Amino acid sequence: MSLFENTTPQPPARPELSRRGFHRLFGAAAAATTVSLALAACGSGAPATNAAGQAELRFSWWGSDGRVKVTTAAISAFEAEFTDIKIRPEYGDWSGYWDKLATQTAGNDAPDVIQMDEKYIAEYSSRGALLDLSKYGVDTTNLVQDVLKAGQSDAGLTGIPAGINAATIIANPNVFKDAGVELPDDQTWTWDDYKDIAAKVTAGSPDGVFGSTAYSADQASLNVWLRQGGKEFYSTDGGLGFEPADMEGWLAFLIDLAQVKAIPPASSVIEEQASSLDQSATATHKAAMSFWWSNQLPALENAAGTELVILNYPSKTGSSADAKLWYKPSQFWSASSRTKNPEAAGKLINFLANSTAAGEALLADRGVPTSTVVRAAVADKMTPADVRVIEFIDGIKDKLGPVPPAVPKGAGAMEDIIKRYASEVMFKRQSPADAATGAVGEMNAALGS
Repeated sequence: MSLFENTTPQPPARPELSRRGFHRLFGAAAAATTVSLALAACGSGAPATNAAGQAELRFSWWGSDGRVKVTTAAISAFEAEFTDIKIRPEYGDWSGYWDKLATQTAGNDAPDVIQMDEKYIAEYSSRGALLDLSKYGVDTTNLVQDVLKAGQSDAGLTGIPAGINAATIIANPNVFKDAGVELPDDQTWTWDDYKDIAAKVTAGSPDGVFGSTAYSADQASLNVWLRQGGKEFYSTDGGLGFEPADMEGWLAFLIDLAQVKAIPPASSVIEEQASSLDQSATATHKAAMSFWWSNQLPALENAAGTELVILNYPSKTGSSADAKLWYKPSQFWSASSRTKNPEAAGKLINFLANSTAAGEALLADRGVPTSTVVRAAVADKMTPADVRVIEFIDGIKDKLGPVPPAVPKGAGAMEDIIKRYASEVMFKRQSPADAATGAVGEMNAALGS
């Protein structure tokens, strides 16, 4: 008999999930019909053990082929150490991941271990769908505490950060060189400098090549803009932390960028938003600067076939100390509250977070390792791109703004709302003031639903 058969304690009682479902919960799942999310008493659809007497865990994640490769290597290392546990991997791309997970959860068939995103963790946690990992042996001693807080809520510790990210601008030096423009000094540049530099690159480049992509679909850039103005995207009580006037300036500056041709026209911006990373303007050398998370640098370099540069955000004062960046969990490791093998799930997540063997496999694919011990142990195995990501993350440590409030329920709708209203402004169908008012109204409704 397996150690986990009939002897594993059941997960603690969880409140029943909402029967109204998640209306517009997941961006890509926004048009999905309302579904029941009641949890059945029988638990996850995965068997407790297989024919070999091993505890079985289904482990799901989204990501590229490269992520599949490194995660599979981490799974192999785990199974070599924990021979009584078998992992069944499930993976896909971002666009279909959340539809599938919502359907699985509604049908009481959620994977045991789940790669979770900051946008949605509060939704799942608040409805009792995620396990409190603090009760299942996950060691948080060496994890960066400010980042760890993002996975904590009234439901407990439902997410362990898989890595540390920061919002960045990633630049292609070749595009700058071809345009006859020097790379900016990201320690002293302002938003006006960013606009002027991007416009100069466009002017010096062939048709179809621009100084920057638009930030119109990028929630992180709006968050940076707000923080530099003394506001936060979310308040500590789970609402919005800003007013329409705060967003209006961000939208108005988008129009300024378009007028000087620092960014492409609206129709091209919409096309870019639908592009994969491999086909992005960064990867295809059609933009000198683009807005990305720091852990995306290696994949972008691979796609572009050239070395890229990480830049700090511009500030309103011209000092990088006022950029107000923050450490963000790239993703979380979470577990279904209805897994039949919660202790095995805890062991896998603890391994992914704290094992040097897992760190050697994953490296910086999901961001800089959250464990300071793992980070130090695998430093000499990092690729040059990974090293530059770590250097950037370490380099902004003393310049970070305050830790943002936790992301609340309803956050999954924000990016879609931002994108739609920014598009209205770019196509000149709404003024920045009207669009900001409409967007904030929808955001408040999403957070209050």
